[in-house]
Amino acid sequence: MANVSSHKHFILDGFNELGALRTVLFVPFFFLFVLSVLANSLLLFVIVKQRSLHSPMYILIAIITCVDVSLPLFFIPGMLLSFLFDWRGISLIGCLAQMNFIHLLGAFQSTLLLLMAVDRYFAICRPLHYKELMALPRFLKFTVPLIIRNVFLVLLVVILAGRLPFCGVNVINHCFCEHMALVELACGSTGVNNLVGLLSVFLIPISDFIMITASYIIIFTSVLSSGKSSVKALHTCVTHIVVMAVTMIIILTAFLSYRIGNHLPAPIRVFISIMYLFFPSCFNPIIYGIRTTEIRGHILKTLMCRHFVQTLNH
Repeated sequence: MANVSSHKHFILDGFNELGALRTVLFVPFFFLFVLSVLANSLLLFVIVKQRSLHSPMYILIAIITCVDVSLPLFFIPGMLLSFLFDWRGISLIGCLAQMNFIHLLGAFQSTLLLLMAVDRYFAICRPLHYKELMALPRFLKFTVPLIIRNVFLVLLVVILAGRLPFCGVNVINHCFCEHMALVELACGSTGVNNLVGLLSVFLIPISDFIMITASYIIIFTSVLSSGKSSVKALHTCVTHIVVMAVTMIIILTAFLSYRIGNHLPAPIRVFISIMYLFFPSCFNPIIYGIRTTEIRGHILKTLMCRHFVQTLNH
């Protein structure tokens, strides 16, 4: 009966090595979660409200913001409850569902950065045809295959994980249902799961990274050859490159941590896996809000207006 039970239920035991100090983690993660929700909500509100920001680039930033708001909701609240009340149990179905949503939204983090690189390529290298190329029908022809790729690969990873036999050990050394953390508990062969997991890494974040890099190399070459007239466009690209670089470094570090997992302390590996999903949610609104001049101006106006209204009410 114990073995049957282990097939259906798991215990999320991330940061268990910290003992009593595990409860203290509630404070920083709760603060970052609240900050992330507020900052992303403000950024999304400003983009939706201001008609001048309804161009393709800002719409893509708004979609990234929606992902940044949604993704932490699938694991941070449960993680906080685990820290505070020691609620660690999760069913296999719940684990697979959580894994599906987390990895799917995580996959779209790099894909949206790719779409932003394509937008900047058309805006800078083919400005006369920008509106035509970024028109919805043409844009969907490029976007839909990427969406299908992400959905198919993530579903394949989750389905293969769900078919594994789990015999006895049901403690996941993680704060949420990460793919490799669950696969490590299987008592059968996991060769196919490891292969498909690696394949999904190469076909989503790494291939996106290669295409993004190629786009920005072409953009920079075009900007440098055109002179000072494209300095503003170059400034916008630098913002995107900063976001891309930080996001990709954390993503690749998280994936590689399970390939060199025996050489990393478990709490560090868990922390890296959490931050590759959570850090962009905290980092992106600050970068886009501060470095993007148009958004920064509207955010300041919104905050000053609200402060003025509150002052009048008092």
